Amino acid sequence: MSQPGVVREFHAGEGWGVLDGPGVPGGCWVHFSAIAGPGFRSLAAGQAVTFRAVAPGQDGYPYRAEKVWTTAGEPDDQIADGPSDAYGSSLTLSFDDPG
Repeated sequence: MSQPGVVREFHAGEGWGVLDGPGVPGGCWVHFSAIAGPGFRSLAAGQAVTFRAVAPGQDGYPYRAEKVWTTAGEPDDQIADGPSDAYGSSLTLSFDDPG
């Protein structure tokens, strides 16, 4: 079930933060991957959010956010089609002919 809340803190460089709300006494740990939306996802301290949380939590917090959004209505769950544009790499190895 979703509930309103506010961002207590968010560490964008580390990709995690803490939400406060009436249904999550002690705070709710949130990872950037739980934030609904495309591209880089971050939150700001004091920002109003709506979220779904589960127990047990993570990293010493009694709850963990499953999904967080900042819009008026809950957005659809996003399922990536194909590889992510967030990171990519390649490696090519070539060997000299030993002869």
